[in-house]
Amino acid sequence: MIQPKFMAHTQAKSLSEKLSLLFRDKVAIASKFGFDIEGGSGGLDSRPEHIKKVIEGSLKRLRTDRLDLYYQHRVDPHVPIEEVAGAIKDLIKEGKVLYFGLSEASAKTIRRAHAVQPVTAVQTEYSFMERDPEKNGVLETCEELGIGFVPWGPVGMGYLTGKIVPTTKFDPKTDLRSGFDRFSAENMAANIPVVDLLKRFAANNNATPAQISLAWLMAQKPFIVPIPGTRNLDHLNENLGAINVQLTPADLSELESEFSKIKVNGGRMNEIQMKYVDQTV
Repeated sequence: MIQPKFMAHTQAKSLSEKLSLLFRDKVAIASKFGFDIEGGSGGLDSRPEHIKKVIEGSLKRLRTDRLDLYYQHRVDPHVPIEEVAGAIKDLIKEGKVLYFGLSEASAKTIRRAHAVQPVTAVQTEYSFMERDPEKNGVLETCEELGIGFVPWGPVGMGYLTGKIVPTTKFDPKTDLRSGFDRFSAENMAANIPVVDLLKRFAANNNATPAQISLAWLMAQKPFIVPIPGTRNLDHLNENLGAINVQLTPADLSELESEFSKIKVNGGRMNEIQMKYVDQTV
């Protein structure tokens, strides 16, 4: 005889699965692979056998039969990108993955991967104050190959919201920004002109600096889709409000002209983090 507690648990699980099926086709799920988390080393691991192992865990945890977009979190210099793309191609054939993505990959790596399995999206830090993708060929490559570009840190990891000041403290135990040069008190003070420029445009457009930052990104190229991160509902609503901010060609020209006169102080991440950024030329 089934015990009542067990029966209740079984019914709840069944209901959860039904709800997952009900909403699954209405959402796009993106996830990542590439780090040896379960092994404990924390290092990179994009071996094909590892990719095919960890996706099973992701599918199980997410209670789904496929991932819409599967990103390589960071390029693994010890595994040819062609092998990585080949592994994703196999998963796509199996129906476990729909589209292939790369994160912090160089233009050369993107091209090599795309030749094996078309890359759908590339994720890299890009914002009004962080312009590397404009200089290293990544944006140009995405446009040429028809790849979507997903800027992470689109409001400068909080920098461009206007809510971070030189006296802001970051917990070194929970916040990586505490070790980023750009977030030192000295550099935050030196970068005030960048934020002040956005504040001025925000006031003229009945918007916030964060909304101007996001609107600027979306106005750069039609294939750019920013991915701002937040745990705060008010910030989420603020970010969504950027859709209603329409910057004119004159606005964009003035923003660019004024920004060209400003020096951005401090690198975007620390030395350890930058070691994981693919800068192959």
